[in-house]
Amino acid sequence: MNALSTLAVRRTHVKHLTRVLSTAATSTPCGKPLYPPVSTPDKSLTSPTSPVDTTTPRYSNEFTERVAQNESRTANGLTITVRTTWTKPEIAAIYNQPFHELMHQAGTVHRMFWAANEVQQCTLLSIKTGGCTEDCKYCSQSQYHKTFVKPTPQMKVDEVLEAARRAKEAGSTRFCMGAAWRELGKKDKAFNHILDMVTGVNSMGLEVCATLGMINSKQAHQLKAAGLTAYNHNLDTSPEHYPKVITTRTYEDRLETLSNVRDAGISVCCGGILGLGEKDTDRVGLLHVLATLPEHPESVPVNALVSVDGTKLGDDDEIGGVDAFDMARMIATARIVMPRTMVRLSAGRLNFSDAEQYMMFSAGANSIFSGDKLLTASNNEVDDDKELFKKLGFVGKPAHQGPMVGDWEVDGVVEIKRWDKEEVKVDKVIDGRV
Repeated sequence: MNALSTLAVRRTHVKHLTRVLSTAATSTPCGKPLYPPVSTPDKSLTSPTSPVDTTTPRYSNEFTERVAQNESRTANGLTITVRTTWTKPEIAAIYNQPFHELMHQAGTVHRMFWAANEVQQCTLLSIKTGGCTEDCKYCSQSQYHKTFVKPTPQMKVDEVLEAARRAKEAGSTRFCMGAAWRELGKKDKAFNHILDMVTGVNSMGLEVCATLGMINSKQAHQLKAAGLTAYNHNLDTSPEHYPKVITTRTYEDRLETLSNVRDAGISVCCGGILGLGEKDTDRVGLLHVLATLPEHPESVPVNALVSVDGTKLGDDDEIGGVDAFDMARMIATARIVMPRTMVRLSAGRLNFSDAEQYMMFSAGANSIFSGDKLLTASNNEVDDDKELFKKLGFVGKPAHQGPMVGDWEVDGVVEIKRWDKEEVKVDKVIDGRV
């Protein structure tokens, strides 16, 4: 069995694949989107002043509607399915391919499921900075570390809404709010203010994301009712490496929060950080956890550690740096195993050249954080990103609208198949055999 056997069907096997599926699958005509384009976005989720694009063909804005478990797509001899049954060896085989082959496959998969020129722009604001009781070895906001970060109280609602207005004017369509604490717990007054922030930002026509540490089911439902679009709660690394980085919160704690968020109907934003002293097997392990959740995350942030003096990892000279190839390999593998998920090029982007960032976009990244700050870390300036988008021919994704249907699908390059019986697994075709 070669490294591609669990992923792809070579051109010579596409004919065989079609024959195998003919008794169990139904095919949409080439060029016809699997889900009808959303020509009129939900007006209740857009402000009166928000521009509404009614001409561009788009998928549904509901992520759960876009994730079809019984779907396969084929283009250029490559076949991929959206599934949550990946094994570690399968993901490792993809991750460990020669870089040029991995990039080719990821770029193909990206164009099978996405418009390659559309990139989501997000803004992240720290609404409560420093003094966190977690002992994350990488974090400048932990009370266990002596860094440049000084604890500050939670921002006022009006201050946050003003920051959201500026973010929207700068081109962001998703506004994310982060608070440095272990869990929401019984912070009722602070939480009520956050609910007001969520409602206020949502009323501007922006998508709203929050990262507030651990939350319970009731809190998740309250955030949903206030208008929260997505909740970020990263797993950071593999279950095996995690205890070497954090001891004040378990991996299971994080998974429970993700479950609460998902059950409340909020989109899950969950990813990790490269540069925590992990091995390639840990990067594969993180991707395995993400790709085998009950439902793939709506978005997966891939971060490169921004080393901060005073933190345990920042003071550890034995921790190697993360280069553009590390990032691109992680992004490319995520794109292949979670083809419907938005992959966000997150912290550390400032350290990469325009050419290196283009390599990461080519690997499948289609979302960025824009603005001069990511919580406490420096980030790319808005004007720099505007120039980068212009240089690369990118357009921003509108808020509260589904992703643009890609040219490959519109032009009939992609063959889409659906079937009813779960036992039919197109990704199990090996050398022309099932």
